[in-house]
Amino acid sequence: MRRYLTLFCGLFLLLTAFKADQHKTTIFMIGDSTMANKVLTGGNPERGWGQMLPGFLSEEIVVDNHAQNGRSSKSFIDGGLWQKVIDKVRPGDYVFIQFGHNDEKPKADRHTDPGSTFDDNLRKFVNETRAKGGKPVLFNSIIRRNFGVAADANAVSAAVKQDDAFYANPDAKRADAAEEAVTAEMKLIDTHGAYLESPRNVARELNVPFVDMNKITHDLVEGLGPEASKALFMWVEPNTVPAIPKGREDNTHLNVHGGRVIAGLTIDEIAKAVPELAPYVRHYDYVVAKDGSGDFFTVQEAIDAVPDFRKNRTTILVRPGVYKEKIVIPETKRNISLIGQEGTVLTYDDFAKTLNEFGEEKGTSGSASCYIYGPDFYAENITFDNSAGQVGQAVACFVSGDRAHFKNCRFTGNQDTLYTYGKGSRQYYENCYIEGTVDFIFGSSTAVFDGCRIHSKRDGYLTAPSTPEGTPYGYVFYDCNITADPGVSKVYLSRPWRPYAQAAFINCLMDGHITPEGWHNWGKKEAEKTVNYAEYGSRGAGANASKRASFGKQLKNTKDYEIAKVLGGADGWNPKAGK
Repeated sequence: MRRYLTLFCGLFLLLTAFKADQHKTTIFMIGDSTMANKVLTGGNPERGWGQMLPGFLSEEIVVDNHAQNGRSSKSFIDGGLWQKVIDKVRPGDYVFIQFGHNDEKPKADRHTDPGSTFDDNLRKFVNETRAKGGKPVLFNSIIRRNFGVAADANAVSAAVKQDDAFYANPDAKRADAAEEAVTAEMKLIDTHGAYLESPRNVARELNVPFVDMNKITHDLVEGLGPEASKALFMWVEPNTVPAIPKGREDNTHLNVHGGRVIAGLTIDEIAKAVPELAPYVRHYDYVVAKDGSGDFFTVQEAIDAVPDFRKNRTTILVRPGVYKEKIVIPETKRNISLIGQEGTVLTYDDFAKTLNEFGEEKGTSGSASCYIYGPDFYAENITFDNSAGQVGQAVACFVSGDRAHFKNCRFTGNQDTLYTYGKGSRQYYENCYIEGTVDFIFGSSTAVFDGCRIHSKRDGYLTAPSTPEGTPYGYVFYDCNITADPGVSKVYLSRPWRPYAQAAFINCLMDGHITPEGWHNWGKKEAEKTVNYAEYGSRGAGANASKRASFGKQLKNTKDYEIAKVLGGADGWNPKAGK
């Protein structure tokens, strides 16, 4: 027996160590300012397209962007930047390679020649990546927004020189030479020449995936035309952005909108060139990110941007981070999906006794961190939190809209964590975690909790329904795990906030902190006559059918508690079946 135990322990330690050492596939990006991450201070709106790429990939893929402003393939190598990247590359990783903008410049520390030194540097990146077991992908340069009527060599030279002038004096106002004479008939004039062909040629020679960024951006910008295409680039009016007080007219570098648009077009071409990355590609209408890789820095900004009464669903990715903001999703913002990544937390610290600007207590309803009034709301992988602590009522999430669906979400707080507020609102919680102390699931709505974990942090009550009279269902818990912190020993399943309260627990596993009585009347003897408290198939140390309070009942079957029946209403809503 001891021998088997030793073998088991050894296997466990081996598997644990393997899991801790698991490596996520990483995309390393090397290139110039059009790809690079930008500083965010002073509201700087400039973005490289590579900075925006994480918002188009699932969490299984990590983006590590090493592109830097002003770098050519030569200066990237000579400055030791390439060595830092290749030292990190592991088998199965990718290296995205995009140079050209600065290789074409005459400065000795940056200049390379297409067909010669430029190609040699690209081969070096490719071969050294492969030697480490990595997968190289070559890109050529994005266009400069250089409109004209002919291939004017002077205009091309001026456009290239302005990149150097910009980095020498970033605050200087700038405009391309051809800009003064732009007309509707003008076309984009190429400024890169043979530097566009080197990545293509090396890719063909070494059998490397190639993405034609120049064509992607050329078709986009020329299709928009001379005026509309400015919206993609760093055209900033004076005295509008603290980081750029003098304004800027920059036809090379992208703004937030341009970075997002071009990254979105590029990821689709990447998926074609590198099919094994296609399953990880994601497209969202908006991305919220604290690191500048999205359209917005706050969730509320993204909500406000959704058109009122939009019929189609609006998808919003919220990238990892703690977002301390009081969020309101009004009734006019319908069909919104909030999709979080690991580590996404929406939090605030109001509580019932917090005073508003008039010196009045906000009350329970005013304490919420997030308010959801819009119908057909969907959330996935989001933590809704109230961080006020042990201060009485402090709501993490206030849900009023009909047909609300939460999947793999967490609701964290203390007293009154989850407020299912809306009368007539139907809500579905799928594989969620909900914690609290007293009445931490409460309200008037009909809500199904399917495969959830309901966790008590101290003695108290799980639920306090206020089901309106005549409503067929209140709370229904299916296959839930009812747990508690160590030392918690006296928790009731429910007590009636209002008469006619309803709660049913079906096939739930209950730890020993659930009292034998199970149900509490809240000191309202008359409520025992109107409540509908029920159980079926409870198991675990907290399941005790013979000692339950007399006003609760044990169901003989669950035919009246099928999800489709509980949530169906007049429109047949059944989120479990995707309807």
